[in-house]
Order: sequence, then structure tokens, then C-alpha cells
Amino acid sequence: MLAYILKRLLLMLPTLLGVLLLTFVVIQFVPGGPVEQYLAEAKAGVGGAAGAEGGGLAYRGAQGVDPKRLEQIKALYGFDQPAHQRFVQMLGRFARFDLGTSFFQNKAVWALIREKLPVSISLGLWTFFISYGISVPLGVAKAVRAGSRFDLATTLLVLVGYAIPGFVLGVALLVIFGGQLQWFPLRGLTSPNFDELSLGGKIVDYLWHITLPVTSMVLGSFAVTAMLTKNSFLEEIRKQYVLTARAKGLTERQVLWKHVFRNALIPIITGFPAAFIGAFFTGSLLIETLFSLDGLGLLSYESVIRRDYPVVLGTLYLFTLIGLVTKLISDLTYVWVDPRVKFD
Repeated sequence: MLAYILKRLLLMLPTLLGVLLLTFVVIQFVPGGPVEQYLAEAKAGVGGAAGAEGGGLAYRGAQGVDPKRLEQIKALYGFDQPAHQRFVQMLGRFARFDLGTSFFQNKAVWALIREKLPVSISLGLWTFFISYGISVPLGVAKAVRAGSRFDLATTLLVLVGYAIPGFVLGVALLVIFGGQLQWFPLRGLTSPNFDELSLGGKIVDYLWHITLPVTSMVLGSFAVTAMLTKNSFLEEIRKQYVLTARAKGLTERQVLWKHVFRNALIPIITGFPAAFIGAFFTGSLLIETLFSLDGLGLLSYESVIRRDYPVVLGTLYLFTLIGLVTKLISDLTYVWVDPRVKFD
């Protein structure tokens, strides 16, 4: 087991390097970089030197600019050095977990992630617990009543929910419950007077704001987990040990919850680490934009649009590393749940 873990950890290094190298190379060919946007703003009289971002250096606005000034601008964003040297320096910072400083917001990337993380945690936790809290019992009920009207009706409902994109549902919920009925707020995670509310008032206000975005994100995740749970239970119910348990005189409840339940949940439980961590970092960009929630999804999107390369590469490095570690934990969970699994 230890050899397997060490091997997987060593394999993470070339994977991380490949992801960062590919992204860094692509960035070099993307037009509209920091220097270009700085020159464009200067030419337009905006004077946004401190807020510029982006990539290449072939912008026509450089024509007529003092060469010394142009070199100073390149040095400001680090583009006075060759690409391979900048890449090596970036790897050195990442090895120390220094993600750099944002071009656009003039803040450390770590600080930006910490600012946006509470929104993503709120969406992720509620989505994870509600999805599994409803889907697993629903899948068990469908397996026990396989082929019944209940099974067919719930299958139709979860598949319809799965087929509806989250942002489409979000628009519908906003129009109906936020606009016409005005039952829920249209934007934000809390009200402007949140700090003035009592503890109970803060809880109610928070739940009031989070209801529509979480509903939009949760509905589509029911189908996969519910159907996986159902099929896993059906597979276990047909095995020989279930017939043996029934022959010994055990009740159907004892057979189902004492024997079948433990074995059937193996594929569900082993997916918990990836689903739990993924819920924090894979928040829907469209949902965050639709409900004006300033989370990690919106941060990543705005960084790409603004060519804020330290944020793009820093968050990519962090999310890739977390994804690789989570995948390893998911694989190790198989051994913890099912001792029959070996990684020899």
C-alpha cells in the first residue's frame, strides 16, 4: 500500500507539470495581454496602468510609444524576460505555494481565493449534503420497489430534472419566485443589513438567499446518484448471500439494512471525497453570475477574460493539485470500505 501511495504521489508531479506547461504555452499566443491593454487604456486616456491585465505584445497601440516606456511596462508585468525563464520562475514559486499577485486587482492570489471561498463553500456544502441526503434514500426505495409505479414515476422525474440545465432552471426560478411572486431575493448571499440582524435573523436571511441557487445546482445531480444507488442495490439483492440470509430466517429489513446496504454503498461511499471536494471548487459559473454570487467560478472566468495570468495559473495549479490528491483519497477509500480490494 505504501509503495502504491508513493508511486501515485510521484505521478502527480509530471501531471501537474504537463497541465501548467500546456496552459502557459497557450497563454503566450493569446492576444490582448497586460501590456496591450495598458497601452490601449493609455492611448484612450483612461490611465488604468495599475488595473491592466493580459498577454501578447503585438498590439498596434505600441506604435508611437517611447521605447524606454514600453520596456518599463514590460518589466512591470515580467514580460522583459524570455518565456522559458518566466516558466521556471513560476514553477519555483508554486513549489513554495506562492501563487503570485494579481495583475488586475493588485492582491495576492491566495487572498483572492480566501475572499471567494465562502461563497463556493456555501453552494458546495448545501449541494453535496442535499444531493446525497435525498438521492441515496430515493435510490434504496427505488431498488426495493423496482418496476413499480413509484419506481417509474421517480425515474421520470429525476431524468427530467437531469435534462434541465441548471442555469435554465435558475432563470425560471428567478422570474417566477424572485420576480413575479417576490418570495426570494434576486441576488447576493445576504441582505445589506445582514450585520444588524440577530443570530436567528442572520440564519433565516442566509437560507432565504441560498434557496434558489442551491435548488438550481442540486436538481441535476439527483439522477446520477439515485440511479447508481438503485442499480447497486439491485445487483447486491440478486447475490447468493442475500438468499442465504433470507433462508436463515432474517427479516427483509435485516437483510436489506444489515447486509445489502453495507455492500451496495461501496461505489457511493468511495465517491464521497471527490464529490465533497469538487462541490467547493466546481461551482457553476452561470449560477454564480445569474444570482450575483462572487465565488471561485466567477473569479476564474473574470481572470481569463482580463488576462490576469497569475490568477489563472495560480488557481489552475491549486485546483489541479487538489483534484489529484482527492483522486488518490477516493482510490484509497475503496480499501477502507472493501478490504477485498488490493493495489498490489
